Amino acid sequence: MREDASTGDVFVFTVLKISPLALIWALVLMFVMPAAQPAEAQVTAFRQAVAETAARDDDLAAFYRAREFAGIWTGADATSVARRNALLGAFIDAHAHGLPESRYDVDALMAQMQAARTPAAQGEMEVRLSQLFLQYARDVQTGILTPSKVVSEIKREVPYRDRLETLQNFVRANPDGFLRSLPPRSPEYTRLMREKLRLEQMLSEGGWGPGVSANALSPGDTGPAVLELRNRLIAMGFMQRTASPEYDRNLADAVRRFQAAHGLEVDGSAGQGTMRQINVSMEQRMQSVIVAMERERWLNLPRGDRHIWVNLVDFTASVVDHDRVTFSTRSVIGANDSDRRSPEFSDVMEFMVINPSWYVPRSIVTKEYLPQLQRNPGAVSHLKITDRNGREVNRSRVNFNQFNERNFPYSMRQPPSPRNALGLVKFMFPNRYNIYLHDTPAKSLFGREVRAFSHGCIRLNDPFDFAYTLLAKQESNPRDFFQRRLNSGAESRVNLDQPVPVHLVYRTAFTNVTGSLQFRRDVYGRDGQIWDALAREGVVVQAVRG
Repeated sequence: MREDASTGDVFVFTVLKISPLALIWALVLMFVMPAAQPAEAQVTAFRQAVAETAARDDDLAAFYRAREFAGIWTGADATSVARRNALLGAFIDAHAHGLPESRYDVDALMAQMQAARTPAAQGEMEVRLSQLFLQYARDVQTGILTPSKVVSEIKREVPYRDRLETLQNFVRANPDGFLRSLPPRSPEYTRLMREKLRLEQMLSEGGWGPGVSANALSPGDTGPAVLELRNRLIAMGFMQRTASPEYDRNLADAVRRFQAAHGLEVDGSAGQGTMRQINVSMEQRMQSVIVAMERERWLNLPRGDRHIWVNLVDFTASVVDHDRVTFSTRSVIGANDSDRRSPEFSDVMEFMVINPSWYVPRSIVTKEYLPQLQRNPGAVSHLKITDRNGREVNRSRVNFNQFNERNFPYSMRQPPSPRNALGLVKFMFPNRYNIYLHDTPAKSLFGREVRAFSHGCIRLNDPFDFAYTLLAKQESNPRDFFQRRLNSGAESRVNLDQPVPVHLVYRTAFTNVTGSLQFRRDVYGRDGQIWDALAREGVVVQAVRG
């Protein structure tokens, strides 16, 4: 083992005590040169290799240039050894985060380290370890995928960290502590990872067993299919073990618990929709959990002590205070059409409008209402047609047939009223997608199990209570304040003294307040696309290995 006293560079890899799995590695990789070759020449060759290899990456080049191309991984000192062990330990644990193990193959990496016998090879290996460190840091911190490249309707801006700062902070920190700090610290991420590991353990023990052969079952039924249903729900944890062949009250209660945990109508009868969800395989559910973990990484930033959480596929909008849901209401989301699906993004709610006018989006004006006006100028009479100066146009004097989607020169507006498409209040977080939360006169839709009907905005079942919750932070009597404005009939803007972050998310797997796992249907098919992309990157569903 040779050391340059002036630089501290030691060309030796020592790997000890990889703490995450309490393994002891006794691998010593020693650079051996002929005795006649000066240590200074070895250092020069090492640093030249670092410089040449790092030059392909601007961040790595800047990092190593500032260190005069000295290594951070390759010394025999305790700090370098701790860094290597921490990194290898993180790689061993990558599967727990749903990351592609093939990208962090510890056995292959250690073989490469062992093969690095010359200063030049070790210099290349030094940079390779930094590259892998940065890749892991980004993967576990902000996700493997770029969301908009997988699904164009995901408009989320992922909070990527600066790579050079990440390296600089790492060398100043405790290696184990730094690497443990990278994954999202949200309670949801921790619970999802725990559920992933629990499902992997169950999968190794046989999973949930066979599915149910019947298309539908209901209380009072008997026979083998009822036993299959009972056994499936027992394996899933929705009822205690029993051998009754009858679809009795206990089984109906278990079905209700399953339905509630899967966003289904809770009636205790295992109809076709419920049975389809019961027969979804454990592997598919694990895919949903892994996708949810990836989505958590995309949102790895402070969400706000108070924030609004809209889970599109749960059809709910909630106010969350210090990680506790303080108000929740049913919602209606965009219909599953290419131009009506609700996008995913985060923004900040700044104000609400009581007794709002509806300024009809141009896409709706030209695609839906213009053809009706061409057939009958008196159509959609509840809407006012206005020119570019906001003046109302006498529709009887307009030949609508001379216009098309591109050259239609007018706008359309619905004045405030109980029949207004936005209802009696809208909640604004100005954004380029023209998406907001609002009331609606179409109340019957909230009774549906799948509520995807809007043009993209989020309709609320209890908009007044939602408003009271928001106003409670700034009004002593939020209900009276709101009702006075409402009863005036006049359009009224109310600014929020403390703007509230809004997160429009899409989670087919999530945990509830007690930590138990919930699943929802992939209404837009987005999670299926994300899983396919993860699988292409090498992510796999697997049982716990012995």
